[in-house]
Amino acid sequence: MATPAEPITIKKYANRRLYNTGTSTYVTLEDLATMVKSGEDFVVYDAKTGEDITRSVLAQIIFEQENKEGQNLLPINFLRQLIRFYGDSMQMLVPRYLEASISQLTREQEKFRQQMAQAFGIGNFGALEDQVRRNMEVFEKAFSMFTPFAKREDERGTPEKKAEPSGDIDELKRQLDDMQKRLDRMTDKDK
Repeated sequence: MATPAEPITIKKYANRRLYNTGTSTYVTLEDLATMVKSGEDFVVYDAKTGEDITRSVLAQIIFEQENKEGQNLLPINFLRQLIRFYGDSMQMLVPRYLEASISQLTREQEKFRQQMAQAFGIGNFGALEDQVRRNMEVFEKAFSMFTPFAKREDERGTPEKKAEPSGDIDELKRQLDDMQKRLDRMTDKDK
């Protein structure tokens, strides 16, 4: 039976530098965050006392990540509720509950990624998200122009006849073209 690989040992010195004993190099918190993301296991010991300080270093990594613009994962209410559990009789249940919850979230995330990859044949959702975002912008612009009681006019300024809903694709295309022309006229006036 294969034994799991031993975690990498990181030593933290009094000058706050972190030393990876596996590679014999100094590392940063960002390096440790990268190791966590890539699935590498490590433990951090205080070089002077030998105390295991892995928990506080991981918390420090989270603090650093939370301070980056757009990187907030922990809502303020969650943090407040978490603080309230310290010293509470429920304190001993919280770590197991959080661990089980994050494990479930991770499993569901992976299932979702696999389903999306199968459905769309992609592994990166960036292009799909960008397309959805662009589509939403176009629809928002188009609908912002829509006012149900405004008098509709064609390009010459004469009132248009109200089109009957026919369900015809050509009619929808014509309406979209009309909205685009009005949008172009509005943007030309702003210049």
